[in-house]
Amino acid sequence: MSLFSQLSGTFVNVATVLLGTLIGLTVGGRLPQRTQRSLLQTLSLVTLFIGLDMAGNLNKVSAGSIPGVIIALISLAAGVVIGEALGIEEGLNRLGETLKKRFKGEGRFTEGFVAASLLFCVGPLTLVGGIQNGLTGDASGYILKSTLDGIAALALAGAYGIGVGFSALTVLVLQGGISLAAGFFASGLLGGADPETLKTNAYVLVLTGAGGLSIVGIGWNLMLAGLGMEDKRVRVGSMLPALALAPLLLWVAGLFTK
Repeated sequence: MSLFSQLSGTFVNVATVLLGTLIGLTVGGRLPQRTQRSLLQTLSLVTLFIGLDMAGNLNKVSAGSIPGVIIALISLAAGVVIGEALGIEEGLNRLGETLKKRFKGEGRFTEGFVAASLLFCVGPLTLVGGIQNGLTGDASGYILKSTLDGIAALALAGAYGIGVGFSALTVLVLQGGISLAAGFFASGLLGGADPETLKTNAYVLVLTGAGGLSIVGIGWNLMLAGLGMEDKRVRVGSMLPALALAPLLLWVAGLFTK
């Protein structure tokens, strides 16, 4: 399989984020401030729905008598402690500020970069789509994700500006990395390359559920931004370690509940 085939979905996703940002910058700047805030609030409601729907997967997984929601809760709590100790949120902000200075960005550049990077990369399609694309060359998962991300980029760019477009770098590095890494493993990875099989894998379900709760935090932050209350936002960046901890904790819990 060619390198281009493995990365085809990532390239499409990067292109839609850039296109959505371009349209958002072109159209968004002409809209009244009140309309821009209403669009942001609308996006936040959809994001909350997607996050809650993803979090519902926690009801489908357990380790013996330990329900998935408890595993996700412990993972998120431990993840936040680790994330705060590592300064992940601050690191993302510093990266945004560095890009802002390097490319002479203005306004809410960093906020847009961080919000878009988290929204586009914290979700089941990031993992499942990457494994699917990397193992089989099938980019359908990432093409679906690209459509959603393009629409979100349009709405975000109208409110935050060009910083949203630079989240395409995050998408390129993370999703491309997942696809390439998947290519090094056998087709039996996580129970098979078939996307339907991957979606029902217990480890993917608990990761999806924990990621869904993080996305609820992103939706909450978008709502606060639409209300002009960004100072009360959830530090979603600090939750990122939970995405690695949730499958690990499920595996450990399974060892003691057999």
